[in-house]
Amino acid sequence: MGTDHSIDKPIIFFDGVCNLCNSSVQFILQRDKKKKFLFASLQSGFANENLPLDLSDSENLQSIILKDSNSLYTKSSAVLTIAKSLNGLWPIFYIFIVIPKPLRDWVYSIVAKNRYKWFGKKDYCMIPSPELKNRFLD
Repeated sequence: MGTDHSIDKPIIFFDGVCNLCNSSVQFILQRDKKKKFLFASLQSGFANENLPLDLSDSENLQSIILKDSNSLYTKSSAVLTIAKSLNGLWPIFYIFIVIPKPLRDWVYSIVAKNRYKWFGKKDYCMIPSPELKNRFLD
């Protein structure tokens, strides 16, 4: 798809082969009633072309990344910023932003390092249904 500066929605970059990450995307889709977010796997060409090299490197797949306008959020900051925009009671979790980032990211990193062991891994990236295809960038 190439770099597209006309995209005006926040983009969530996720590990496309991680079961936990794919479940999280499904969770967000169900609670993003205003269809605010777009999605791209970290393994996609879109990620390679639209993220800084150190974040799009296939060896660095242990973070969810939220790209919003000119801001990039990673790890716990991305999760909490996403939660703030969801329907329901999920925005209340944004209160955890007051916890120092190194502590939040330490907890996030424990889950990220063990996600394949705890939740499993797919052999290929999730293929969105036809009705969701327009929310995914490749």
